[in-house]
Amino acid sequence: MFSWFANPHRFLMLSSWLAPLFYAAAALLIAWGFWQGLWMVPKDDYQGGDIMRVMFIHVPAAWLAMASYLGMAVMSFVWFIWRHEVADIAAKAIAPLGATWTALCLVTGAIWGKPTWGTWWQWDDARMMSVLFMFFLFLGYMALRAAMDTRQKAARAGAILAMVGALNVPLIKFSVDLFTSLHQDASVITAEGPKMAAVYLWPLLISSLGHSLLFAALVMTLMRAEIWTRRAAQIRARLMTGD
Repeated sequence: MFSWFANPHRFLMLSSWLAPLFYAAAALLIAWGFWQGLWMVPKDDYQGGDIMRVMFIHVPAAWLAMASYLGMAVMSFVWFIWRHEVADIAAKAIAPLGATWTALCLVTGAIWGKPTWGTWWQWDDARMMSVLFMFFLFLGYMALRAAMDTRQKAARAGAILAMVGALNVPLIKFSVDLFTSLHQDASVITAEGPKMAAVYLWPLLISSLGHSLLFAALVMTLMRAEIWTRRAAQIRARLMTGD
């Protein structure tokens, strides 16, 4: 199936209507999640009172940060093995967006952590440091690609870094179980099912879906721009050579 989407022309056709649909759905879901999270759900004094409402931004950002890095690594693997150019374009598009959502995760986590834990940052907290490391992996991926003098070298170097860096994602997920951390144990995805009360869980899941659709729409938009840029470069090259 992926080979069907690996055709740039088919991708452009699909994304031309799918991206606007995702933008619209994301706007509705994120707005509903914000409305529920900021004004409708009761505050939780155990989680810091009203400041816990930042959860409806922080948690979706954290999930998307990890998912986006895995997506970049998977697309890099696909390009590395099968040389599908659309996969490399997808990995390149995911990187700046993944860095943005990771930064959002770090900032909102600090805002939530100060009144709850009494500190903006804890340098010996494994969850915080592994997420920060992932942020630098995103930045390193983009810098490494920009430093290469050809597109193929950029794709190869970026793919290797993305695939190796993917080892950090399980560390983020299980850091609370393996190391001492200020973060609580998982409360949504557990073997026994969600531990979070439904009044918080459903707005959180809806908000997360909205963030995911927005992320996907932005990825498609960046991919479309990259495909058209490459096509324009090919046309210029042909005109210059007279072919």
